[in-house]
Amino acid sequence: MSQRIVIVNTGCANISSVRFALERLGVTVEVSDQDSVIKAADKVFLPGVGTASAAMQSIHTKKLGATLQSLTQPVLGVCLGMQMMVQSSAESKMGDIDCLGLMPGQVKRLQANGQRLPHMGWNTVTSTGNNPLFAGIADHTYFYFVHSFAVPVYEHTLASCEYGQPFSAAIGHNNFYGVQFHPERSGDAGAQLLTNFVNL
Repeated sequence: MSQRIVIVNTGCANISSVRFALERLGVTVEVSDQDSVIKAADKVFLPGVGTASAAMQSIHTKKLGATLQSLTQPVLGVCLGMQMMVQSSAESKMGDIDCLGLMPGQVKRLQANGQRLPHMGWNTVTSTGNNPLFAGIADHTYFYFVHSFAVPVYEHTLASCEYGQPFSAAIGHNNFYGVQFHPERSGDAGAQLLTNFVNL
């Protein structure tokens, strides 16, 4: 039976790259910012690039906050989409930005200890437990990252990465999952993770 897979059109993401990655896996995808379409999906992707403040502004403008908070099916946030899932982001010099609050957690600036920011390129990811999102993906597998902010490692961390400090490469709580890396740009490992999510 074919699933209904929806990518939320947040207005702040390179949606086409996520869509193409899924279509390469043989998955049919809809892109929508309509409440009824998103709620009817079997699986939902929440992509994002840029700043948390611009992304949250776009979500509020499109009145998508309550829609996303009401979802009970599996939702996967990608990169900034993952960061928007937690309670707040320390990205602004004006104070913390309220995020969607789909799970506990705060986004902090990466303490890269002299290494260049943004953290950009391939780095190894180690999962913290037996999570279905990482089924068939060995520890220390390389994924592709581009970011300067991250969620520190905490009780909802599903996988961690190190760049000057350990940080959450993936998080999860109830039906909400997030990955800091770009699975759509991470080759076979990214394709495996996308497949795992679609098959949850």
